[in-house]
Amino acid sequence: MTETAVAPAPAPERPTVPAPAPVPWPRRARSVAKHAGLIAFALLMLYPLLWMVASSLKPDALIFRETGLIPSQVDLANYTEGWTALASPFSRYLLNSAVVVAGCLVGNLVTCSMAAYAFARLQFRGRNIWFAIMLLTIMLPIHVIIVPRYVMFSEAGLINTFWPLILPKLLATDAFFVFLMVQFFRGIPRDLDEAARIDGCGHARTFAQIMMPLAVPALATTAIFTFIWTWNDFFSQLIFLTKPDMYTVPIALRAFLDSSGESSWGSMFAMSVVSVVPIFLVFLFGQKYLVKGIATTGIK
Repeated sequence: MTETAVAPAPAPERPTVPAPAPVPWPRRARSVAKHAGLIAFALLMLYPLLWMVASSLKPDALIFRETGLIPSQVDLANYTEGWTALASPFSRYLLNSAVVVAGCLVGNLVTCSMAAYAFARLQFRGRNIWFAIMLLTIMLPIHVIIVPRYVMFSEAGLINTFWPLILPKLLATDAFFVFLMVQFFRGIPRDLDEAARIDGCGHARTFAQIMMPLAVPALATTAIFTFIWTWNDFFSQLIFLTKPDMYTVPIALRAFLDSSGESSWGSMFAMSVVSVVPIFLVFLFGQKYLVKGIATTGIK
């Protein structure tokens, strides 16, 4: 028997993809100019930070003599001397700031979210009026309330403790974060509340098991802003903390400058670089939550 060879079927022809049209040179020129302008603006905004880093590596005599970003003489002694230049090691001031930040974080995340849930979901008499009054407190500068707050905590014997800085956060006094989370809670469908109520959940379980897991972007935004604002706060910490061992990072940095004597500029810049590192790390790892939280709360 003879076997007949079967010829393979011809491969289907691939459709030809037309080559992309060349970008017109005016549009390309505008794109290059736009990116060049953005890069130049970014460098302009980063120049103070880069100058501070460069100054932390220079001897005190060359900090204001050389204006360039590349130091002619590198001196790492500013970091070692600045760490132990004050009454306590700089780690003590970092720890004090960490304690204040942790207390403010817990206070804002817990109490502001509870107040926001009440304004967004609960029905009570005068809710709109109280919400408007809460928003009006955003317009009050801290200089208006700092004197009565100081008198109140002084009468309570809490000066030179961290409680004057932490206790107001436990009472949902940051109206900005309350408003931010109210906007987020209003965007959550009420069908979830009704389903939870059918399953026997009260307001406490609905808030803890339904709302809070969904509010992670808003909570992350609150945490990031609270960390940055509290870590950089100088005025209120200067008012309530006067003992050197209670100083936080901003007050400790101010102690490097002496109006009547010699100022340790190099040590101050070196410790300023150290104090910027936590903020940079928090913003770096929480950037996506920050953008998502702002985009989903109506603040954009």
